[in-house]
Amino acid sequence: MSKKILVVDDELHIRMLYQEEFESIGYKVFTSDGTEEILQIVDKVQPDLVVLDIKLGHDRSGLDLLQEIRSQDQELPVILCTAYDSFQHDLKSIAADHYVVKSVDLTELISKVKKVLE
Repeated sequence: MSKKILVVDDELHIRMLYQEEFESIGYKVFTSDGTEEILQIVDKVQPDLVVLDIKLGHDRSGLDLLQEIRSQDQELPVILCTAYDSFQHDLKSIAADHYVVKSVDLTELISKVKKVLE
């Protein structure tokens, strides 16, 4: 049974890129643009890992979604992804398991995903 990853990012091309990459190494991938209710998606998908963008459009923060996830599930691994490394100094981000700065090179992200799921 392949492990399930939920990718939450407001940018369609990022969701598609991550989905393609993760599926090519054998994971089952679900995506969300961050507008849906995160706990309902987690409940429905039952992911083994959430890859979560920090900046989700105008009024949504991945850090807030992380808090929602943690309030329901302390064990579900979450990797925060962002283009801005200043967020790692935000106290809300300490609830994440890993933190990856977005890059066209997905080596670091893929290595963290494998580390969490294997």
